[in-house]
Amino acid sequence: MNKETVAKMIDHTALKAITTDKDIAQLCQEAKEYNFMSVCVNPYYVAKAYELLKDSDVKVCTVVGFPLGANTTATKAFEATLAVEEGALEVDMVVNVGAIKSGQWEVVKEDIQEVAKASKATNKEAIVKVIIETCYLTKEEIVKVSEVILETDADFVKTSTGFGTGGATIEDVALIKDVVAHRKLIKASGGVKNYDDVVAMAKAGADRIGTSGGVAIINGAENKAAY
Repeated sequence: MNKETVAKMIDHTALKAITTDKDIAQLCQEAKEYNFMSVCVNPYYVAKAYELLKDSDVKVCTVVGFPLGANTTATKAFEATLAVEEGALEVDMVVNVGAIKSGQWEVVKEDIQEVAKASKATNKEAIVKVIIETCYLTKEEIVKVSEVILETDADFVKTSTGFGTGGATIEDVALIKDVVAHRKLIKASGGVKNYDDVVAMAKAGADRIGTSGGVAIINGAENKAAY
């Protein structure tokens, strides 16, 4: 993997509560400079990011039901609709983790499908990633929720919010890949901090990386050989 390939895997992320306008401006400037796939920002900053990036090919990604996933489905769908209307082309929604832990799989499926439907009805090019928050799930639950996502119009399974008790692991990415194969894509997020981490996640099956360390990753990739 060369640095250009790595850059196009990265969703350059700023989701902390203390993120400022200045931080978003820097995030977008870095995304354009390094040619990242997207910037991932909280919904409040979608319109600003869209304005800053509209003359580039960097997409705006946002989060829905973030970070707990416990919003009502109607709230998540509305949030997704508004975000796409304001310029987001990618929506990373947090699954209803409590419903998973309760074994309420129809609730989980409807929650995902309604957000996917709302996003794509607003813009048919919208991409939806489902954050399953692997740190809270058993291996069996990771498999089951990945199977449920296959039954929806969502596009990606995403490992983590980065705000839970743990982030992406090689083992969980590989497990998700075993389930979804090439039918859905995979985003590894949380704890991916350097070039070697990206390579390892890609080998395990990740198609996209969510990280606030994109610049450091690309700078670290410059002296690495392709694999």
